[in-house]
Amino acid sequence: MTQLALSVDDSAAEPPYEQVRAQLAGLISSGALAEGDRLPTVRALAADLGIAVNTVARAYKELEAEGLVTTGRRAGTTVAPGGHATDAALHRHAVTYAQSAARAGLTDSAAIDLVRAALREARA
Repeated sequence: MTQLALSVDDSAAEPPYEQVRAQLAGLISSGALAEGDRLPTVRALAADLGIAVNTVARAYKELEAEGLVTTGRRAGTTVAPGGHATDAALHRHAVTYAQSAARAGLTDSAAIDLVRAALREARA
């Protein structure tokens, strides 16, 4: 089982389950969590983060619905097989873009607007 460095910010606008889901999805997308890696039990992660068991359970359910993890009775929750290599490559591109945007002095909103425009162009 992989040791995870996750945190929950009680003052953040995002609910705790979404913070947990987003952090785990990011670790999977970046390749820090690889196919077959086992996630902590719901109870263990909830205890580590100081949040309710149901909060972690919801985050895991959301990840499962996205196809990022699978849950089995004996195997627990593991990173699902799939296009994680593509996700990792895209994550590296996103990091490079974010660094360039920050160096150029773009606000988060402006940088995201550029990504949205590029996606619209790619789909056209």
